[in-house]
Amino acid sequence: MPRQPRPRRAVPPRKPSLWFEVARRAAGTVPGVTEQASAAGPVLRIGRRRLARLAEDGVSLVVPIGEDERALLIAAEPRTFAADRGDQGRPMVRIHLAYVDPGTLARLLAQAAHTLTGADRAP
Repeated sequence: MPRQPRPRRAVPPRKPSLWFEVARRAAGTVPGVTEQASAAGPVLRIGRRRLARLAEDGVSLVVPIGEDERALLIAAEPRTFAADRGDQGRPMVRIHLAYVDPGTLARLLAQAAHTLTGADRAP
């Protein structure tokens, strides 16, 4: 007789840290961004695509970025920015929310949203 699979226990979503409010305000300046709760933490999305996510440490936001710009940011402010890798090896930057300038964060989120939506592609 085959074994019956056990029912999966629902994992409650992880609560965001106080610092996530900085990211929430910066994401509010980018049109079309929504917030979704997940077991790993809050995720910022544009449509069905993930724009950014709260890192495991609870105080950093992980955002896709080009490798050249990531290197420049890390060299300029190593306390604020760190290298990270995405699911498919995409270059990502880990942004420490306690140290980042809100205007810089809003610019990086807008740039990532622009890249994700393909607004720079010709029809």
